[in-house]
Amino acid sequence: MLKTSIRNKLIVLLMVTTIVPFGSSIIITYLYTKGTIEEQVIAESSNLLYQGKVNLESYIDELNGLTLSLYNNPDFLNYMRSPGKENNYLTIGIVKNVVQTILYTGDTINGVRISFSDGDRVISATKRSTVVFSNKVRDSQWASFRNAERSPYNMYIEPTHSQEEKNINRSKDIVTIHRAFRNVPGDDVLAYISLEIAPDKIIDLSRNLYNQKTEEFYLLSSEGEMIYSSDRDVSDDGSNQKWIKRILDSKDISGTLEWKEGSFNGVMMYDQLPPSAGGWLLVKRVPFVNLYESAFSVAKINILFGVLGLSLVVMATLFVSFKITSPIRVLLQHIQQVEEGNMKVKVKSFGPDEIGILGYRFQQMIERINHLINREYKLELENKTNQLKVLQSQINPHFLYNALQSIGTIALKNKVPQIYSLITHLSKIMRYGMNMEEDVVPLSKEINYTKAYLLLQKERFGDHLEYSIEVEECVMETVVPKMILQPLIENYFKHGFDIREEVGRLWLSCHLDEGYLEIVVRDNGAGVSESRLQEIEDHFKADAWNKTGDETNIGLKNVYVRLNLYYDHLATLQLENHAHGGFVVTMRLPIRMEGVANESDHH
Repeated sequence: MLKTSIRNKLIVLLMVTTIVPFGSSIIITYLYTKGTIEEQVIAESSNLLYQGKVNLESYIDELNGLTLSLYNNPDFLNYMRSPGKENNYLTIGIVKNVVQTILYTGDTINGVRISFSDGDRVISATKRSTVVFSNKVRDSQWASFRNAERSPYNMYIEPTHSQEEKNINRSKDIVTIHRAFRNVPGDDVLAYISLEIAPDKIIDLSRNLYNQKTEEFYLLSSEGEMIYSSDRDVSDDGSNQKWIKRILDSKDISGTLEWKEGSFNGVMMYDQLPPSAGGWLLVKRVPFVNLYESAFSVAKINILFGVLGLSLVVMATLFVSFKITSPIRVLLQHIQQVEEGNMKVKVKSFGPDEIGILGYRFQQMIERINHLINREYKLELENKTNQLKVLQSQINPHFLYNALQSIGTIALKNKVPQIYSLITHLSKIMRYGMNMEEDVVPLSKEINYTKAYLLLQKERFGDHLEYSIEVEECVMETVVPKMILQPLIENYFKHGFDIREEVGRLWLSCHLDEGYLEIVVRDNGAGVSESRLQEIEDHFKADAWNKTGDETNIGLKNVYVRLNLYYDHLATLQLENHAHGGFVVTMRLPIRMEGVANESDHH
């Protein structure tokens, strides 16, 4: 209906011309806004991460500088080289003074600890206690000492961890900076200096790098351990947080990464501190929902205006299409009624425009057609009826004469019950052929008539005749013109049977082929020359019936004309010589007639 309706085409056309621009505008605006916002957010976040990296690097360098300043103190350096020899009150006082100076230099330094490489001496101080000299380094600290020793910068920053406070039943989180103190200019490690740092300033610096409502921020060590997390539910578990490994495996110190894992679907920006500052990773994650929130808002506004505009266009489209196409649809309904046979339709006036003139001309055409029908229709039907009756009356009576002669001969010579059978077949043939009330019959009746005809011919010619009839069951009730097979079979006995060189054979087959009933009659006669075939085809196309003699092939002409009458030129009749000898007649009949089969019944 869409392809044939002007109204639907007009509606679709107008809607397409509206929806495509509006839709394209919305999509382009959304994509442009989305891309612009994404670039803007990434640029701002990258700049913010870079600034945060600079601040963290400065802070760590400041703390790192406290341990490096010890190399400028000769008395402290001599003590570190020979702690046993310089064990006097003056030297111990210098050491205490150095430790306390470092301790109180920064507000975030909670403790200072110097662990000698032999593991037997430890000097420590916190803001809750004085300088303490002990004799044993804790075993848990040696792993961090070895990391600092292996570092090209002689430094290792231990991520945030809990530390029990003495005399207080609580623990606190600290970050520890470990430095391997070497005997310069040599490479021997004299001791390990550890600064216990409260993470408050690191947390404050981190909180300034993201929006707590819409973004996430993580501070990771160079090994991927979590130093700071804006989301307490996110840990540094490598099996659940695969993005950490993805960033660690990246060769770039900064970049952008789109990621979808678990509940997060968005973009990640990261930057890395230099190895001299611990190589920490700053990672900022922004979900797409928050990233494109502005783009969604713009798209919603565009969609709102688009829907309003589209509604107006739809209303205008429907009004225009109904105004233009309603008369056309009414006229189409009248045409359909005429197609169904109602020739008394009345077309109302549609106005003085082109459509109104079309309706007026249509009404005039209907009235003229009705007039022609009243004058010509009955005459045409009667003419066709007369043609069919003339064609049926032209069947050659030569067969009836020979059949009666054969039956009489058998009766005189044999006096057997076989005569009854022959007379029965003959009566069927005569009754079927002389019944003028039937114009079309089921194929099964035509086959029964043909069998009776061939049985009588078999009695006539005996062993000199063999025949075969093959009919598919599905076509037995197909309606065909009456007496359509007998002229084709009789043609063999008139023109091909007497000049054969062997036993006369006749084959009849009826089957369904692509919606057509295909009937094939083939014999083993001498066939027909090509010139004779051309003459027969020309004779089919000629309108004259006044030729006489066998050469006219009146039986085939009879069949050809009847097929055209009954099937309105949709049926075909093909004559040809068989490749292995003999003549073949092929008819292809539509399964359904075009409504003219019973025209002869109208008077």
